[in-house]
Amino acid sequence: MLSMNNFFEKSDISRSEAENIVSDTLSKCDDGELYLENTKSETILLDDNKIKNSSYNSDLGFGFRAISDEIVAYSHSNEISKNSLRQSSENLKSTLKSVKGTYNHEVPKTNKRYYDNINPIEQKSLNEKIKILNEVNNYLRSKDNNIKQVTANFLGEQKSVEIIRSGGETLTDVRPLIRFNVSVMLEKNGRKESGVYGVGGRQSYDFYLKDDNWKSVCDEALRIASVNLESKPAPAGEMKVVLGPGWPAILIHEAVGHGLEGDFNRKKTSAFHNLMGQKVASEGVTIIDDGTIDNRRGSLTIDDEGTPTEKTVLIENGILKNFMQDRLNARLMKTRSTGSGRRENYRHIVLPRMRNTMMLSGNQTQDEMIKAVDKGIFAVSFGGGQVDITSGKFVFNCTEAYEIVNGKIGSPIKGATLIGDGPSSLKEVSMVGNDMMMDPGIGTCGKAGQGVPVGVAQPSILINKMTVGGTKL
Repeated sequence: MLSMNNFFEKSDISRSEAENIVSDTLSKCDDGELYLENTKSETILLDDNKIKNSSYNSDLGFGFRAISDEIVAYSHSNEISKNSLRQSSENLKSTLKSVKGTYNHEVPKTNKRYYDNINPIEQKSLNEKIKILNEVNNYLRSKDNNIKQVTANFLGEQKSVEIIRSGGETLTDVRPLIRFNVSVMLEKNGRKESGVYGVGGRQSYDFYLKDDNWKSVCDEALRIASVNLESKPAPAGEMKVVLGPGWPAILIHEAVGHGLEGDFNRKKTSAFHNLMGQKVASEGVTIIDDGTIDNRRGSLTIDDEGTPTEKTVLIENGILKNFMQDRLNARLMKTRSTGSGRRENYRHIVLPRMRNTMMLSGNQTQDEMIKAVDKGIFAVSFGGGQVDITSGKFVFNCTEAYEIVNGKIGSPIKGATLIGDGPSSLKEVSMVGNDMMMDPGIGTCGKAGQGVPVGVAQPSILINKMTVGGTKL
């Protein structure tokens, strides 16, 4: 169990001294906290038949934040000591020297935990992990003579967090996280194609790898590479698009999710900023952001301000209901935090961010959607995407997709990109499937130079009209 004294054990400053500095610094502020963090992480990489990299990292430090109105003063250090904390305090005070605010002490308490207090790195020896990576390599190469490259890696982490607020209020969390990825490259008749698949979440390695479960990750990466090897150039133009369940919800995350974060709406830079209570999507489209699903990559017991996470309904049956809020934007918008205040680590300020962003199931089947399309594409998986928050415009690359001809799935296609904008695409959803699925647990979201682990989920959906960028007109 995380010891409450953990952060001050090897320091020349006691907990009570730290609490006094926090209370003194924040006495005239509206909000703020001392955020303490200790992260232990490892990466092990196999590539070209050998272990290329094995690294272990331990990172300890604090971020000290003081907020007055909308001004945020922030100071961080990788040394927890009297000197560094006092120095940070002076920096914050001088930034906010003439402020007069009233500190908001309200932070709801929770005793719910959505993952176990474990250190996944310690649960398997380094030798055991290296052995599995070598087995992955041998297993894949024995399955197909066309394999040119196998890359596999483990990423493990334990992050201990403590938040001290003015008046000595303390909130703690210990967050495990793992990821296991496999990438395969095939070459046939001079053509090279790859497939990538991975799994992960806030559980032990054993949970994802027991009973040789790693084989199914390998099989899926190889299947995607084999499909792409047989693919033909993607068509281009405006057409119907069926999105498969699970990972394709990255489109919801990018095209809609970012636009529903509180800071973009307070600053009126989001395409959704003036649409609260209005119809922004087709009926039957309900989108939530949920930090409370056990062991999921995007779940948190408390956010990085100490607020318990929750299930936030963003869009309900097409109507815009809520934005995702941290404490700062909630206060300025006269609402409440949704437990969405997140930071990459102690070096970064808090921003309102997504956790697990999901479109809920409807009652149609995927087969019905395919049959309703005379000419279009079926997108099963995506690589990266970009979105412009102000317009909601997005571009996505499909990593596995098929043409649909006369209501049937046809040949695999390569090079398809989906182009559109979030608000318009939501209104073009004509069928929502009954097959909602979570992603496999590998998503990282970028915003303002910070990456945080997230999850997505959706059922199959039919979008009536979308621009497909391809290589064949």
